[in-house]
Amino acid sequence: MADLLVPAWPAPANVRTLQTLRSGGCSPAPWDSFNLGDHVGDEPRHVAANRAVLRRLLPGEPLWLTQVHGIAVADAGSSPNSLEADAAFARSPGRVCAVMTADCLPVLFCDRAGTVVAAAHAGWRGLVAGVLEATISRMGVPSDELLVWLGPAIGPQRFEVGDEVRAAFLAHDAAAESAFLPQPQGKWLADIYRLARQRLRVAGVDSISGGDCCTVSDVGRFFSYRRDGVTGRMASLIWLDS
Repeated sequence: MADLLVPAWPAPANVRTLQTLRSGGCSPAPWDSFNLGDHVGDEPRHVAANRAVLRRLLPGEPLWLTQVHGIAVADAGSSPNSLEADAAFARSPGRVCAVMTADCLPVLFCDRAGTVVAAAHAGWRGLVAGVLEATISRMGVPSDELLVWLGPAIGPQRFEVGDEVRAAFLAHDAAAESAFLPQPQGKWLADIYRLARQRLRVAGVDSISGGDCCTVSDVGRFFSYRRDGVTGRMASLIWLDS
């Protein structure tokens, strides 16, 4: 049985969420063991078996996106699988939005009335380009009616970046400076959780939960590309109950 995390956030009762962890599947090392990514070198049969285990917990097949670190947002009610996008939204019950990560930040959204949900993949490139704002726009409800959960991502003590990453965020908003801690050789430690919260608050979202994990540090629970290079992928999923 796969190990799962159920997000703790004040979502309405008809909004359902799951966060997969790395254990409980059939993939061998270095994808051990509940790998859901079909693009990371794991045997397709192992990925299919792991996805089948997950599928039994869901009302339908998730919309598996081809993520490209962009800002495109798919409609889970009408889009085919393998669509290039980094976020998805759904208004109909049973349509499962999903994003896969292994250090990048997964972000789940819903509105207080439980009429629309979304999931976004926010690596630093997508975050600085505006994937969260694009997702909010496609959801079509006032941003102060939204609730957000920040899933497992690389923590602020492990996310070392260069000047170009810091400069990209500061070019958008000077307040991003508070999310960067200087390191030797011109490097910076970046707090992707703080950066996401800043972007969400500027967009008008004031209910933000989660954001307290580190995928790099927690070897037992999380896949981490930064830590391991070749590794599996976890999924963050959200849907409306019927």
